Amino acid sequence: MRALVYHGPGKKAWEEKPKPTVKAPTDAVVKVVRTTICGTDLHILKGDVPAVTDGRILGHEGVGVIEEVGAAVSNFKKGDRVLISCITSCGKCDACKKGMYSHCADGGWILGHLVDGTQAEYVRIPHADNSLYLAPKGVDEDALVMLSDILPTGFEVGVLKGAVKPGDTVAIVGGGPVGLAALLTAQFYAPAELIMVDLDDNRLAVAKKLGATQTVNSGDGKAVEKVMALTGGKGVDVAIEAVGIPATFDICQDVVTAGGHVANVGVHGKSVSLKLEKLWVHNVTITTGLVDTNTTPMLLKNVVAGRLSPRQLITHEFAFDEFVKAYDTFGNAAKEKALKVVVKTKG
Repeated sequence: MRALVYHGPGKKAWEEKPKPTVKAPTDAVVKVVRTTICGTDLHILKGDVPAVTDGRILGHEGVGVIEEVGAAVSNFKKGDRVLISCITSCGKCDACKKGMYSHCADGGWILGHLVDGTQAEYVRIPHADNSLYLAPKGVDEDALVMLSDILPTGFEVGVLKGAVKPGDTVAIVGGGPVGLAALLTAQFYAPAELIMVDLDDNRLAVAKKLGATQTVNSGDGKAVEKVMALTGGKGVDVAIEAVGIPATFDICQDVVTAGGHVANVGVHGKSVSLKLEKLWVHNVTITTGLVDTNTTPMLLKNVVAGRLSPRQLITHEFAFDEFVKAYDTFGNAAKEKALKVVVKTKG
């Protein structure tokens, strides 16, 4: 089969790899019909995730068709169309029983990280019963791919951990796909103000269409002053960091109000400075996290009901044999005006 393979920092290739097989009774093999590229994949290619080794197939998002199931799989059968979760969970360990699937003793974020991922014609899914979801008939499968990772990530790690409440003022620093997913799902809680901060005017324009009440271009280095001006000098109740660099984390620390929350969603490859000398007296809560995907069923219901429209996050589509081109487009997002890309077969 063909797959997108990591060969060390800055090196990737679209090449031939062996088709996966069932290794454990709880496994399923899925023929991938839709997948995408995540900002985390770009972090991997930069060398920010050293656990990813040479030869690993990347990707942790997708929709597909069950090709084969292990003897212990009871929820799925060959031919079922499924949503692939970015998080693998056994459902039995201490972490899973707490709903912390990201810390599953035999799973978590392993696809495209510690085991081969979804940017391939086929993928092996461990603990299939707890790591796949049946795709509702008639649902837009391109949009469904957004539920593999970015929507639950933006919602769980940004909105829920940030404790967004009705009437809050929220600043989202980073208008990429995950930041926009946080923007969409924050609206479940009726915040009074949603301020999007980004360098890219195109992404700010998209944010405005998706519900941002104010936008701030941070290209001049004055994002903090602009956000403080928009809030009458008070700052924001919730600051969601959705980039993963020191500068954007600093913005969040500098704009959060007393009693507020800083919710870090971004993948950080470098250390940041914690301004504890300022924050310690302000009753500020700082949260971090990896998505658990325990909200995926709820988000899926909202997509089916038409109350959540993740298709709005898709800007480009590619055929499966155009994976390198898809990476080039996604990696030059500002120039290409790219948000999420969908790579798909005809299946």
